[in-house]
Amino acid sequence: MGLFDAIRNELIDIIEWLDDSRDTIVWRFPRHDNEIKMGAKLIVRESQVAVFVNEGNIADVYPPGTHTLVTRNMPVLSTLKGWKYGFDSPFKAEVYFVSTRQFTDMKWGTQNPVIVRDSEFGMVRLRAFGGYAARVVDAASLIRELAGTDPQFRTEEVEEYLRQMIVGRLGSALGTAAADIPVIDLAANQHIIGERLANVLSSDLADVGIHIPRFIIENISLPPEVEKAIDKRSQMGIVGDMGQYSRFQAANAIEDAARNPGGGAGEGLGLGMGIAAGQQMAAGFGVGAQQPQQPQQSAPPGPHAGGPAGPPPLPPQEQWYLGVNGQQLGPFDQTGISAQIGNGTLTRTTLVWKAGMDQWTPAQQVPELARLFDGTPPPLPPQ
Repeated sequence: MGLFDAIRNELIDIIEWLDDSRDTIVWRFPRHDNEIKMGAKLIVRESQVAVFVNEGNIADVYPPGTHTLVTRNMPVLSTLKGWKYGFDSPFKAEVYFVSTRQFTDMKWGTQNPVIVRDSEFGMVRLRAFGGYAARVVDAASLIRELAGTDPQFRTEEVEEYLRQMIVGRLGSALGTAAADIPVIDLAANQHIIGERLANVLSSDLADVGIHIPRFIIENISLPPEVEKAIDKRSQMGIVGDMGQYSRFQAANAIEDAARNPGGGAGEGLGLGMGIAAGQQMAAGFGVGAQQPQQPQQSAPPGPHAGGPAGPPPLPPQEQWYLGVNGQQLGPFDQTGISAQIGNGTLTRTTLVWKAGMDQWTPAQQVPELARLFDGTPPPLPPQ
């Protein structure tokens, strides 16, 4: 008699499963055509259940504990086998161990975006990813519906099925949430959405004996163009008044043009929009604002009654910028420049610039400003 024949003819008296993996859901006890001894010990550890199958029919399910296999402890199997009470012969049956612990290393994600309707942005495409935990709550249903006769049923064999279930439910969950919550506030409600999805998925998977105790949404991402629109809106919210924002952009354009005097853009901005933008900024910040004109009195009709009713508008004043201690000050009109000379902020060596100048220049080298220093005494010598 060979070794395998000896093994094959032995009776099984202890049935147990020591799980050394982290991804096995169902494991079939290797019987090698051996018979199970009546009175054998069945050891079921915590986070396990054992299921006896007889000729394709699920018989008895055993919870954690040590069970002695006798007819009174195997009512379903005894009925299927037709055993009388007190039957004491060895028998054959398949034994499946099912892990009931939580499998927490499950991942999910949307390969294609989910389209939802948002009250603020309209039709928006969302992507999301995260993780979830799954556990078996009905071992018989799992074996009957998913595992079958697989001797070692792993998480990878059911993970794709679960991912499809999740993605199928995710669109409805996000669409329902977006109807009540703006898209930009979905991140703050990810936990609530995850709990709702866990309940829905657990209900859907009840037929296969799987429960989802925890569902985590790690991220809900928007398309790049929507993210850019949100960033722009945030910038506008920080700036506040649109008029000030426009003047701020114009000032930045002028400064960029001053840094690139040789470019055509610098000349165009300096000669064209520079003066108008400077006037806008001066009017907006209250510097160099024009005095309101007095209402014009109607002139008596004369020979030139068809001519203009009053003098033309005053020409725009030049707007000057100062470079003091590494900071840009201004703009200042002619009156403001005189005031800066009077308080000592503007000296002969102070760098100045206005629209049309190629670069920052000391004030004493600018003819329009040099003459303003003629009547100003020089600084006192050091004591």
